[in-house]
Amino acid sequence: QVQLVESGGGLVQAGSSLRLSCTVSGRTLSRDGLGWFRQAPGKEREFVAAISRKDTTYYADSMKGRFSISRDNTRNTLYLQMNSLKYEDTAIYYCAVRTRLGQVGSRQDAYDLWGQGTQVTVSS
Repeated sequence: QVQLVESGGGLVQAGSSLRLSCTVSGRTLSRDGLGWFRQAPGKEREFVAAISRKDTTYYADSMKGRFSISRDNTRNTLYLQMNSLKYEDTAIYYCAVRTRLGQVGSRQDAYDLWGQGTQVTVSS
């Protein structure tokens, strides 16, 4: 059984940094595309960043220059480094895995496996 477990969330002040992790068990990630999404209170889940099998990265416009997605295939772990956090970054952050062939992207239906999420709260 494949499990995705996010960690690293918490309560921080605006301007701070956090690094989220998503550790996957039951599956080898080296052949998968991976992504991060988030859902703020009262809003729909939105795309944050993605990384392809070949380590090509993609970002939502509002995250470019502040967030960085990376992967460590030896640890079967996906990361999201978040810098210069803003109040509006407050959300539950989810990691996702695309197991099918094809390109990762910003659409949620491009992903097949999801974690339970980790809460990030940024105080102003």
